[in-house]
Amino acid sequence: MPLNVTKAMQVTSSGPQTIQKAQGDTVNLGCTYTASPEDTGELDIEWSHVSPDMTQKDKLILSYTGGQTHYYSDPSLAKRLSFVGDPKLGDASISFSGVRLSDTATYQCKVKKAPGVDMRKVTLVVMVPPSVPKCWVEGAEERGGTVSLRCKSSQGSTPLSYMWKRESGGSMPSTATQDPQTGELLIRNHTDSNVGSYVCEAKNAVGKAQCKYSLHAYNPTNKAGVIVGAVIGALLLLLLLLLLIWLLICCCHKRRYEKEVANEIKEDVQAPESRPSSRHSSFRSERGYHAHPGVQYSSVRNHLPSINESGRGTSQPTTAGENPLKLQYDHRYGYPV
Repeated sequence: MPLNVTKAMQVTSSGPQTIQKAQGDTVNLGCTYTASPEDTGELDIEWSHVSPDMTQKDKLILSYTGGQTHYYSDPSLAKRLSFVGDPKLGDASISFSGVRLSDTATYQCKVKKAPGVDMRKVTLVVMVPPSVPKCWVEGAEERGGTVSLRCKSSQGSTPLSYMWKRESGGSMPSTATQDPQTGELLIRNHTDSNVGSYVCEAKNAVGKAQCKYSLHAYNPTNKAGVIVGAVIGALLLLLLLLLLIWLLICCCHKRRYEKEVANEIKEDVQAPESRPSSRHSSFRSERGYHAHPGVQYSSVRNHLPSINESGRGTSQPTTAGENPLKLQYDHRYGYPV
């Protein structure tokens, strides 16, 4: 007796199993389905985040059952998810807006309508497009030499590839080789025919960016002259250093000599003469004397002349037989001597 084979529920989406999208873009995860006439149960659609660990349960993020949509993820994810069309009409695809690097994962669509059931998995890979690269040249752009053009993007998900093209001046030089991984364009035996504008394009699966560089050709520098100039400059610098050292030594010797001369002058200066005793001190000494028996004393005071304002002495009466003393006023001592 032949078996009756019925056509069950079937998910018919035929899009790519892996979708690569740039960060911030909106992506549609397809999940169209066809139900058989025998599938008469209630429609139940579930979207889950498949755990990479087979021992862990998948995480339910969105469902459609009983004619209503339900969200099970955190609010930041829930507000970015929505069904593309009407799930009852055979389209369970969802729209994922503003995708982030953390959204990279495998997602599963499961459609049930008893007795039929089918599912489909799709992997979303969120990538960062390359940033605008920087173009520069390493070394001198000298005729006959080797020129290295470099290109590098500071941001961008791997794998990143680089491609140099000549924008103006003709075709790529025959002596040029480039590395798409490092972004280097190496031109050997550089000539005037290589002069022109070159464009480097950085590219990955979700985007591309480019930069330009204008290549020139210059005469080789006189390396011998550069070496000679460097040697002469070094010698002049050495001579200047020696001159400064010599001036410093001379300055130190000069200061030492001046100090020694000053010390010798101090040693040769004579000590000042001791000041004579004043007239008043003589008078005091006179009063302090005591008479000795048998000795006759005469007072000096009776023979001293008087001193006027002009500094000259006036004669005092003298006793008979005595010569008057002639005294001169000495300004150095302040009294007659």
